[in-house]
Order: sequence, then structure tokens, then C-alpha cells
Amino acid sequence: MYCTIHVYIYQVLIFKQYTPVNGINCRCKKSEVILLRGNSNAEALEAWIIRLRREFHQYPELSFEEYETQKRILKTLGELGIEARKIADTGVIASIRGTLPGPCIALRSDTDGLQVQEELTERNRDYISRNNGVMHACGHDGHMAMLFGAARLFTENRDFPGEVRLIFQPAEEIPPGGSKRVIAEGGLEGVDAVIGMHVFSNHESGSVGFRPGPFMASTNRFEVTLKGKGGHISKPESCIDPVRMAMDFIGSLYSALEKQLDPSKYVIGVGRIQGGAQFNRIPDSVGILGSYRTYDKETTDIIDKTITECLDIIVEKYIKPGEEFLGFPDYDLDILHGYPVLVNDPTFTDAVHLKLQESFPELTIYPEIEKTFAAEDFASYLQMVSGIFISLGTRNPEKRIIEINHSCTFDIDEEILITGTEIFYTISLDFLKNPEKYLNSQRNFPGDISSPK
Repeated sequence: MYCTIHVYIYQVLIFKQYTPVNGINCRCKKSEVILLRGNSNAEALEAWIIRLRREFHQYPELSFEEYETQKRILKTLGELGIEARKIADTGVIASIRGTLPGPCIALRSDTDGLQVQEELTERNRDYISRNNGVMHACGHDGHMAMLFGAARLFTENRDFPGEVRLIFQPAEEIPPGGSKRVIAEGGLEGVDAVIGMHVFSNHESGSVGFRPGPFMASTNRFEVTLKGKGGHISKPESCIDPVRMAMDFIGSLYSALEKQLDPSKYVIGVGRIQGGAQFNRIPDSVGILGSYRTYDKETTDIIDKTITECLDIIVEKYIKPGEEFLGFPDYDLDILHGYPVLVNDPTFTDAVHLKLQESFPELTIYPEIEKTFAAEDFASYLQMVSGIFISLGTRNPEKRIIEINHSCTFDIDEEILITGTEIFYTISLDFLKNPEKYLNSQRNFPGDISSPK
């Protein structure tokens, strides 16, 4: 059955002219916009999304410190008439229910900023961070704005089945991540599918990328304390040098992993080596802090085992005879497994690809985009329910938007915000009406004619 949806929704990536709305340039051009309602409303929506993004950008907060962000989210949801509650201390969860029974889909945005001092550029003068030393350098301000855009579309058209769950999640930037808190506090209860989106500068502005199966890596941290025996640098025979132990350990670890693993399956690096305070003294210990990322548990297990084996070999190598060396050398090892591998559900991903092709023929889509060793705690949601994580490109050399995420001059091409809004809305609405296309299981949902009486 065909039914008309009385909302405004328009094609993306084809607009060449710009219309100022409340001081913000919007790209809607009357002759090129596919509208099912007035053009002025579309312009107003885009301006509203951009304004929200800039407000969030000016007041970033660190992980689990997003109290003012939380207040702003709750206020905006209230203005839209959406019921909401706090979750995971500084997060927010909200629901928009349609007029018909049906499944539930969750849309997630992260909310935290980074400990980065933003630099003034030719673009950000009007919205540069006002919180010293903190910056939305990874696009979470844009994610929140796009989620609000989709929420506004759903509130203005409640003639849909089921429920849209909005998750404004804190603390994506620090393992183990805010997603586990959201899940533990019931944020996914009753949810059948989940969608997340992230802006990245590694592909062109307005394009989207994803892939079925493993998409983003797990993140793992290792911390080693190598314990030697300190003393004067002129008497090395009376010492066990943990600096030399550290050098040998790092070299042997890299070499051992290169012999065992294909380099496409992992990355590993040491971010900090720390030890000693005196130029003429061999220190008692050296600390090493590093991380590694993989796409599967088998590779992670191999690296875990290899770290321990290399440490055991190093300790054995540096043992010295004599009572004064009893108990030396030694080591402490702490391994923290952070975010799991992010795995897009293949059936859900294929359905998203087909729907985007159908609804947005001008959209550049990379359906088999390369895997990345970046990590995301959205992976925890995908371990619980079906769904997809989408990369939204923001690279625009003409506007000098080329800096990578986490840079002190990172910025977003604000034209993509309406693109992300429409993708959130279009995929969610299609899922609510046709969940069988997206899910492997033949589940019954409230309102299905096949549901048992």
C-alpha cells in the first residue's frame, strides 16, 4: 500500500545556492529540493540544526562531566515535547512513540568533548570553544545536532508504527565507554535495532561509508613496570638496568608479532616510556604504556600471550647471580581490554545500502569502505542488537576542512548535518515500517498481522 508522508524531506548533495536563515547559510534551492511540505520549513530545519551544533560546540565538556550538555539536551527535548530522562549519570534517553504499535529503533549520539585547546581559524570565530582546554574535536557536537534533527522530523510526523529511542550517550572517548553504563541501566530494553553515525574527514563531504561485518577495531591497553636494581651509573655490574630491559622488550615484542601476524590484522604502539630522575643513576624501574588494536579475539589473544612471553624472556635474560640480586629483575603487567570490535550486522547493512540507493540516488556511498583501526564504544550496542554504524564524510578542501579528527583545528562542513539528519530519519522510518528487511530473525512485533492473538 502506498501512503504519502506529510513531512518535509529533501534530497541532499545537489544544492549549489545558499539561502540565509537567521544568519546561517542554508543550501536549499527551490528548484532542486524534493519537498512534501513548504520549502521555508526545510530551510528553517537546517538552520536550527546548524545553530544547535554551534551551541554544543561552544560549550564542550569532558567524559562523564557533561552536566551542562545534559541540561541543554533536556531543555531542547522539552521544547519538542519529547519525554526524556537522565541515564548513565550525564546522559539522556528519550522516546518518540508513533500512533501505531510496532518495533523500536534506537538512534545514538555521543556527547563528550576532548581535552584539546581549540585554535582560532577563519571558520570558527563565531563558535569556537568557550571552555578553556576542552573542544569538540571529534564531531560529537554535530552528532547531537543531527539526532535532534531526526527527532524533530519524527515529532512532526507521528504517523508511524513503534518507537524511536534517542540515546544521548556520555563518555565515548574514554574506555570502557558510556555505552556499557547505558546498557546496564536499561537503555536498550525493548530495542530491536540501533543506528549510530560519526563524522570523519577521511572521505569527501556528504558521502557515507560502511561495511558489513567488522568495521572498527577493538582497543586494548597494556601497562608494564619493569623492575630492575638501581645504582650509580659507574657501577653497572652492581645494577640491573630497567632502561635496557625496556629497550629489549619493545624490540622483541615488535619482532615476535611480525613473525606471527599479518600486519593488516593489528596495530601496536608504545605511547609512553617513563623512568629515572637522575642523569648519573640507573633507575629502579621503568614504566611502559602502550596499546594495540585488532579486528578479532584470536588476534587479541595472540598479542596478550606474546606480551607475557616476551616479558618472561627479558626477565630471564637479565637475571644476575648473587644475594644482592634476589627478587630482581621482575615485572608487573596490566592489560585492559577496552572497546570490542565494532561489527555491523550484514543483513541490516545490506538493507541500509539498498534504501539509501533508492531514497538518495545522488548520494555517494562506499558500501565496502576500508576497515579502520579507530575504535568506538558503539560496538557494545551492536553486541546486543542488530544495527549499523555509518561514517559520514566531512572533508572539503575548498572550505579548508581537511584536518583529521582530534586535531585542534578540526571542523565540520555544516552542509553534511542535514544529510545525516535525513539518513537517520529515512532509515529509521523504513525499519519501523519494514523490520523484516533489516533483521535476520523472523520475529513478530506489536501490530504485525502475523502476531499471535
